[in-house]
Amino acid sequence: MVVVAHWAEHVAQAIQVYVLGWPLPDALGVLGEFFPWLVRSEWMHYGYALLMLIGLVALRKGFTGRARTWWNVSLGIQIWHHLEHLLLLLQALTHHNLLGRPAPTSILQLVFPRMELHLFYNAVVFVPMVVAMILHRRPRESERANMACTCASSPSYG
Repeated sequence: MVVVAHWAEHVAQAIQVYVLGWPLPDALGVLGEFFPWLVRSEWMHYGYALLMLIGLVALRKGFTGRARTWWNVSLGIQIWHHLEHLLLLLQALTHHNLLGRPAPTSILQLVFPRMELHLFYNAVVFVPMVVAMILHRRPRESERANMACTCASSPSYG
């Protein structure tokens, strides 16, 4: 639910900018309408990135075979996403921004706008995570033998 809610926030912000025509500083997603200070806080964004990273690491052992591969892809991208948010947080805390920029700036933000970049990050972490969950629920027999849980669908014989 946390992942979907975060994803919805980024989509809402994109809709506010591209559909409703709001200026970027006013487009704060749904939460930002009620808690603008929270959405502008690098702590909140870093906290989400860290929570996501911890969740991906903690759940990793439950995946095997093809599902583990896709989960690892999601995890690898989230590691980078987390590092980008750590860089942003450190800049906000020290008031020393990357390359003298006027605001905290991540590495890929030097090339891509922040809103679009983080919408992209959330998509490229979310998609392989969903693929992993689907593959986990529909394992091959060789993968099923290595599973520690019973949440996979029963094999169909027909």
